[in-house]
Amino acid sequence: MPPLRRQPMAFDTLILNGTVVDGTGAPRFNADVGITNGRIEAVGALSHAEAARRIDATDHVVAPGFIDMHSHSDITLLDDPGGESKAHQGVTTEVTGNCSYTPWPAGEGGPEALQKNLGRTLIGSIKWKWHTLDDWANAMESNGISINVAPQLGHAGLQIASGAVEDRPATPDELREMKRLAAEAMEMGAFSLSTGLSVAPSAYGTTDDIVEICASIRHYEGAFYATHARVGNGLHMSAIAEAIEIGQRAGIPVQFSHLAITDRRVYGQGETLTEPFEKASEAGLDITYDMYPYTAAGAGYNQLVPLWAQEGSIAEFMARLQDPATRTRIRDEVRAGLGGLSPQWETWYVAFIQSEENRDCVGKNVTEIAEERGVEPAEAVLQLLYEENGSVPTRVHNRVEDDVRYFMGHDLAMIGSDGRAVSPHGPYENALPHPRFYGTYPRILGRYVREEPAVLTLENAVYKMTGFPAQRLHMKDRGLVKEGLTADLVVFDPATVIDNSTWEDPHQYPDGIPYVLVKGVPVVDEGVHTGARPGKVLRRGEA
Repeated sequence: MPPLRRQPMAFDTLILNGTVVDGTGAPRFNADVGITNGRIEAVGALSHAEAARRIDATDHVVAPGFIDMHSHSDITLLDDPGGESKAHQGVTTEVTGNCSYTPWPAGEGGPEALQKNLGRTLIGSIKWKWHTLDDWANAMESNGISINVAPQLGHAGLQIASGAVEDRPATPDELREMKRLAAEAMEMGAFSLSTGLSVAPSAYGTTDDIVEICASIRHYEGAFYATHARVGNGLHMSAIAEAIEIGQRAGIPVQFSHLAITDRRVYGQGETLTEPFEKASEAGLDITYDMYPYTAAGAGYNQLVPLWAQEGSIAEFMARLQDPATRTRIRDEVRAGLGGLSPQWETWYVAFIQSEENRDCVGKNVTEIAEERGVEPAEAVLQLLYEENGSVPTRVHNRVEDDVRYFMGHDLAMIGSDGRAVSPHGPYENALPHPRFYGTYPRILGRYVREEPAVLTLENAVYKMTGFPAQRLHMKDRGLVKEGLTADLVVFDPATVIDNSTWEDPHQYPDGIPYVLVKGVPVVDEGVHTGARPGKVLRRGEA
């Protein structure tokens, strides 16, 4: 706790009478926070100071703005610059480019080719026009954004740009081009390389390929490897082993994405899953993971389809679905399930549909859609994939609460929503997005910290949302309530903060978060989004 002081000062904004939880994990303390020119100028006894704006934080917590370690807002923040679903949660920085997906770099086919392949995942109404991180960042900042963005480099973009879109090891020329593009992105300030090894085309990357790319960027200060690992069913032990192997061989820190148990046959075995993380950490590997507080995942129908069927472009995938013999083979494999576990059709709910014709499928599971169409579930999956050009976002109810609690409380865990910044009136207004888009952070603070304090203390929860991800990102100017740092702050009521987003009605803002400031500018003021756009695209080493 800094020394309390009383001195005549003048601030732009003064947050008074709050309980500071500073993001380090240290005990809370009572103090005022003075902000000038977008920075925290003083923390202490400041009630006699002058200020253009005074915010009374009596009975409220003042904390660093939350850093969402795992988001997919690469395009939605261009469609909806206010980022309302995240801003209202207290998120001030979105870490984008996860699971291998970035809308750059563009190869010989240009941005159009990249959008044809990845636009089914990075959904939005914007036409992609960017060749590099700088191009995309300039578009983001010229449009204005309410919250910050910390971009990672997506492995899928590297593969598409280099032509490595088949289920085989990359050629020497393809690897050379991927390393060149990776170096270009890192020079422009990308924070890390991310893979999505359960989804095409990133899944086509071999362990050796990824080690070589990671080794080529490890000399950049703060660089790390983030992975949506090569998971199937069971306990994912081989997926974790691969992530650790890549980190150790490449000499690069590892961030394991959205750790969970999704196979009902092994629920309750979280300690088995975290043991290799602990051993690798003890052996010297800098390895951490992120998770979110829900018993359902976000996915897509394409994840029910074998990888060989998705090789190449979307057009090639659609052509395979049109060929009778190939379609039969695909349907047989979808019916059998991937990894030895038959699909649980009743757990796969459609979250978003682009066409008007199939809009009535939103909110229905595979079983319901199949019954309406008079076909078997596997055929219903293929029909809808074809009709929607390969893009059917879903939510999948495949986890249990005890595992969520265990993974949340582990020392190596930080929080990442795996969601997007959207709003009730934007392109997602007719969708049923995962409640994590609106509720991840208030859910942790309300349900787990207040209602189940054995899971997390308030200080530990805030650390997992702020200081810990800031450490992983090597951010020195954010993540703490500390004099001299950028004033990205959230003020919340620990007695009332709670998520309101549900599966049936997800477009609901949380309660108990009246103020969110980005660079000292109120983005949420007395619970209302101000429309201010003080956010920026952050760069590794400058944040």
